Amino acid sequence: MSRLHSRAWVREAIRLLEADANRSADTHLHVFPLPLDWGIDLYLKDESVHPTGSLKHRLARSLLLYGLVNGQIGADTVLIEASSGSTAVSEAYFARMLGLKFVTVVPRRTSPEKIALIEFYGGTCHFVDAPPAMYTEAERLASECNGHYLDQFTYAERATDWRGNNNIAESVYAQMRAERHPIPTWIVVGAGTGGTSATFGRYVRYRRHTTKVAVVDPENSSFYGAWQTGALDYGTGMSSRIEGIGRPRVEPSFVPGVIDEMLRVPDAGSLAAIRLLRERTGHWAGGSTGTNLYGAFQLIAGMLEEGQAGSVVTLLCDGGERYANTYYNDSWLTEQNLDIEPYTAKFEEFLTSGKFTPEILPE
Repeated sequence: MSRLHSRAWVREAIRLLEADANRSADTHLHVFPLPLDWGIDLYLKDESVHPTGSLKHRLARSLLLYGLVNGQIGADTVLIEASSGSTAVSEAYFARMLGLKFVTVVPRRTSPEKIALIEFYGGTCHFVDAPPAMYTEAERLASECNGHYLDQFTYAERATDWRGNNNIAESVYAQMRAERHPIPTWIVVGAGTGGTSATFGRYVRYRRHTTKVAVVDPENSSFYGAWQTGALDYGTGMSSRIEGIGRPRVEPSFVPGVIDEMLRVPDAGSLAAIRLLRERTGHWAGGSTGTNLYGAFQLIAGMLEEGQAGSVVTLLCDGGERYANTYYNDSWLTEQNLDIEPYTAKFEEFLTSGKFTPEILPE
């Protein structure tokens, strides 16, 4: 293929990605009901309504655009990723749109539901026995087939334009303009790659907003320890049960300097929160949304204690239908030794009194 032909293909690929974005309306900003006399509003930006059903739809599109404009992706490029979850699902969707082969490296124990979603969009799963081997195997595959390793964990923070260009932060502030507290007091997000917290943290500083960014971290994850100690080589070596967030190592896209607060959240608390969300709003979400809600409740309780009015925005990251056999299955909770009842009671007390005592997790 000539260089001219290659440039023409890239232009058409970018047009296809832009057209897909234009066909999708912006994601909704839902209100979570709180007592009116608190003077505090809680919003959830519903990323589950993207065509591939999760927040990772934005990331996948950004990663492909980044590869295209950097000359790393052409008409014959094989796209490689290390992901067993929502990022791989979204990348497979965009790869099929561009007529490109997509292979993702996944642990052998990956659920059949996830594999089916990746394959539904035309992706191929390459299995490894140990999750930490995903990274090196993805690099090897990309090298062998002269492909492009999308590498979400390295490029998430730089593939998204944090100044604007319809990123999630810009979208939130545009949607908040008509609310009674248009500039959020807090933005609450989890960290999987670290890209979302980097985007929000950079954007609020660039736009000179007073908003603070809080990152919630589930059990077994390394991000909280890295933020607390300043050691970016901090690692737990353990996988998170809350899919989409939490990592056994600190990923390169994690930018601790743009984060104002980090909160550790018990897994049972995350899963109690998504059931509360469904009961109170009808929205069915995955576990990472519950982690976000737990952190938002904790911060709102602090605002109430200080007599502070304002708004808090967090994310509904993906839909709950993907977790019907796990997070919403009482037998699975029992197998995992997760008791959500104490947290359900904690949330009910919070929504009545405004008081919330977080659990102190062991270091």
